[in-house]
Amino acid sequence: MAEHGYDAKRLEDLLYRRSGLLGVSGIASDMRTLRRSGEPAAAHAIELFVYRIVREIGSLAAALGGIDALVFTAGIGENDPATRAEVVRGCAWLGFALDPALNEAGNGQRRISAAGTRPVLVVPTDEERMIARYTSAAVKQKGEQA
Repeated sequence: MAEHGYDAKRLEDLLYRRSGLLGVSGIASDMRTLRRSGEPAAAHAIELFVYRIVREIGSLAAALGGIDALVFTAGIGENDPATRAEVVRGCAWLGFALDPALNEAGNGQRRISAAGTRPVLVVPTDEERMIARYTSAAVKQKGEQA
């Protein structure tokens, strides 16, 4: 902050809006845009994104003594079969493999792993519903305490 004269608002903008996929690629923060791009910087951003996911999975596997399943969720996890394939390929050493047809099919397919391998799942999220549930529970609890 001191070196570049950033105030808190400018630093927040840098961290939350200009970093990540956009910061690495210089193109976009949206994976769909990067997948469509022919720019080497887009490919590099995707490669780094996948590498970081695989690295974290490996770290968790070591800390936990193994992993029972891989679960993909939310925007990229639910909607980007290419990213799922790349991540699972990087986790093959843990016993994970995809059924390519199931991975590409989408349409609510939940288990996308190859037969005889550890489970790889796609689980849709509904973050707004969860926020509403937690908010409702907090309001109810607050009302009971009054």
